[in-house]
Amino acid sequence: MRNILIQKFGGSSLDTEEKRQMVIEKIISSINQGYKPVIVVSAMGRNGAPYATDTLINLAEDTCEHVHPRDKDLLMSCGEIISTVVVGQGLKARGYDYHALTGAQAGIITDDNYGDTRILEVKPAKIYEALDDNLIPIVAGFQGMTSKGEITTLGRGGSDTTACVLGAALHAEMVEIYTDVEGVMTADPDLVPNARTLKHVTYNEVCELAYQGARVIHPRAAEIAMRERVPVMIKSTFSDGSGTVISDNFNQENEIDIKGDRPVTGITSRSNVSLVKIIPRQQQEYATALGCFEVLAKEDISVDFINVRPEMITFIINNQLMEKTEEVLSETEYNYEIGNNLVKVSIVGAGMTGLPGVMSSVVNALDDNGIPIYQTTDSHTTISFLIKKSDEKKALCALHDQFNLAE
Repeated sequence: MRNILIQKFGGSSLDTEEKRQMVIEKIISSINQGYKPVIVVSAMGRNGAPYATDTLINLAEDTCEHVHPRDKDLLMSCGEIISTVVVGQGLKARGYDYHALTGAQAGIITDDNYGDTRILEVKPAKIYEALDDNLIPIVAGFQGMTSKGEITTLGRGGSDTTACVLGAALHAEMVEIYTDVEGVMTADPDLVPNARTLKHVTYNEVCELAYQGARVIHPRAAEIAMRERVPVMIKSTFSDGSGTVISDNFNQENEIDIKGDRPVTGITSRSNVSLVKIIPRQQQEYATALGCFEVLAKEDISVDFINVRPEMITFIINNQLMEKTEEVLSETEYNYEIGNNLVKVSIVGAGMTGLPGVMSSVVNALDDNGIPIYQTTDSHTTISFLIKKSDEKKALCALHDQFNLAE
């Protein structure tokens, strides 16, 4: 029984020597508790820091704007590789031997969709060898290798994905994701001052929160954890708080915390969206207008929040796709409008499934604060609605109070 623990540390936990020493303490603490830690690291810092991913991209693009996707992935993989050795040397200075590994050396096999690759298989033989030799494996997150030996990257938040997929492959006791917040919170504390840290959320809830805009864990990582039933804990590098456990195993206290008495677990928002309206000129053009989805899909434009009615088809897109979407639609015969300055707000909770009155509470809270709703959609665990960007903070605070999430 190896008692493996995955510990993932993000870039904001690694960008200074002081912070890296806190990381070292977390790793040593896990060893003292009897675990065999496997460490996953991101590139140090964020945009502007010398070894951050965005800094490396800018370095190449400043020379020549177009960088081939294969070469960009090769470049972007460097930041995490640097982190493996820097963190490893910190451990070595404390008397602990380590074994640094690229994603490829760790056995992460991917497809060849550069920049946003998918993991196909994990062959962790070298990780097991390091553990058997009493070395601490330190794996570069965010990256893998194709079957032909090409270096690939997993897209934004890819180190979370690396941690969760290794947790599944190594049958780890737990995946700990360390960040600069205390855990999964009821709302963004920058927008809702009385937001609090949740002790326990379900896999489905954290997937929904991640997809709807919460930035604590990457959606793809949450999906892997849910599919493989890997327990995950979100914790702060900079405190000894208990963090948030993500699993479907509840004790009695947590059962009460998120079900029945508390239909809503958290509230989140996506503020970088634009609303697209496709308006058939005549009734008989409705079927033709439905072809807009195929046209956009061919250009890799992802749409969300779809509402189809005979008189109008609406959906939202990420703002960064607005120019491309307008360019594509302008070459069609569709009558369309694109509006921005909107935000998608979502409330998420396993306890709302089948519970009447939740939508009524949402509508009343927003109406009492003079916030108009432009569109809504719901599922078993999520209710989402579209409002003006200028109403985002007011709406989040109103809903947070409406569902007593600060308590």
